[in-house]
Formats: sequence, C-alpha cells, structure tokens
Amino acid sequence: MRVFGVDIGGSGIKGAPVDLECGELADERYKVLTPRPATPDAVADCVKQVVDHFAWSGPVGVTFPGVVTGGTTRTAANVDKHWIDMAAGPLLTTRLGGGPGGRSVTLLNDADAAGLAEMRFGAGRGRTGTVIVLTFGTGIGSAVFTGGRLVPNTELGHLELNGHDAEKRASTKARDDEDLSWQQWAHRVRKFLAHVEMLFSPELFVIGGGVSRKAAKFLPLIEGIRAEIVPAQLQNDAGIVGAAMAAQAARAGEPPAADGSVPPVADSAARRAPSVVDSPVGWPDAAQ
Repeated sequence: MRVFGVDIGGSGIKGAPVDLECGELADERYKVLTPRPATPDAVADCVKQVVDHFAWSGPVGVTFPGVVTGGTTRTAANVDKHWIDMAAGPLLTTRLGGGPGGRSVTLLNDADAAGLAEMRFGAGRGRTGTVIVLTFGTGIGSAVFTGGRLVPNTELGHLELNGHDAEKRASTKARDDEDLSWQQWAHRVRKFLAHVEMLFSPELFVIGGGVSRKAAKFLPLIEGIRAEIVPAQLQNDAGIVGAAMAAQAARAGEPPAADGSVPPVADSAARRAPSVVDSPVGWPDAAQ
C-alpha cells in the first residue's frame, strides 16, 4: 500500500511515496528549497516538481505550515501572507492536474500530519493519555492527542514566551540565527515545555522535526518537566508519512465527523488498507 506524501516547510518542500504497511518511505525522499517569497503559486509549482520527480499519478497528501480547515489555509506564519484564507486544496489539485482517479490532493496542518504518523507508527503508538507532538524547525508546530484522537490546528508555537511567539525564541531557526549553544537552546525549550505542560498536563511530549536526529545533544539538558520527553521515531519523515496517511483515508472515502475528524476505518475497509489507521487515532479536517 503506497501513497504519496509532501511536506511543505519554511525552508524546504520534500516528498516521497510511503509504504503504509510499515510507515516508512518507499523511495528516497526528494527535496527542493521553499521559494522566496513562498507565494501559493510558487509553492504549488514546487509541490508539482516533487511529485513529478517520481512520475506519481495517484492521490497526494500535502502538509501546510499553518491552520487548515476544509482545504482552506487560514494562517501563514512562515510563508507568504497570500496563503491566508486561500482555497489551497483546490489550487494544488488543479496544479497537479488532478481529476477522478488522478492526483487529488488532501491538505492538512504539517504538525498534525507528523503527529498522526508518530501516533500510528512511532513514539506515541499505544499511548492513550494526552500526548503532545512538537516539531521544531523554522517554527514550532504542535499536534495534541487525547484518548488517541487529534485536536487539530493547535499551533502552540504561537504561545507567548518572554513577550514573543514561542517559535521566535525556541525554534531550531532561532537557535541557528542566534548561534545558541545546546545548553542555551535547551533552556528556552524547557521554558516552552513547562508552559505547555501547565496548560495541558500531558503524559508524553514527542520532540520532532529535523533536530530530533540530534536529541542526545539537548534532551538530557531539559530538566524539571514532569511529562516523559522522547524524540520522534520517524524524525523528519513524519510529515510525509502523515500526509500519505491522510490521503489514503480520503481515498478510502472516510467522511469527516462533526468534530472534523475521520473515524477509524470499518473492518472491511481496514482489510483493504490495514495500516492506515490505528484506532482510536482521529483525523483532522483535511479536505480535497
């Protein structure tokens, strides 16, 4: 069972076919730089370039670094402001030459996608309490799960930290821009986690994004947090995997519930695509 996933980030746009039996990339991912400015048309062209690289013709899941509801992008913190209230799902479907049986696009928040992948295949698998997946990169994305179901579009990276959006102080980009040591950066991350813990009392933090590959350099420096803190197992591939999961759920015809989630696939559908869901993980309001 292979489905294509694309992860749009503030610095790069990457994608690959995903084997949804095991939650791994089926081919080496292909990446292009995020254009400057990252306008909808320019980014759509890059998404097409990534998909065309693999000569992919089926459904595509795409993540976006901001709030996504019903295929419309509502915020744009690290991309061009023309994305705000943009009908991005239809734009991407048209740009990819979509149609019946072709490259239909399912769009969802990037951190939500990463969280879904980690809950199904990675560090959050089997956890049913409150789990928060945080992706550190150009910004800080968040995916909050309770009872195994996603609360979509939480965007906790925009909580205030020392008078600024937390991601302006504690993202990987902030560390690089200010040339912070791992100790200095870990101190900022700890303050952010402490604030989030005060608000949500999670039992587990999963730390994702590219920096998760270097977890040994900073996670041991974070002290005073009651919740367990672990690195993401899928690391920086989680967004691609989660995007593919969402596309497969849409292809299976799973209708969104009233809360914007897609319920677990019924037994007959699960036999067709057994690795798409791991009950009771819910789905975001991802629309074609």
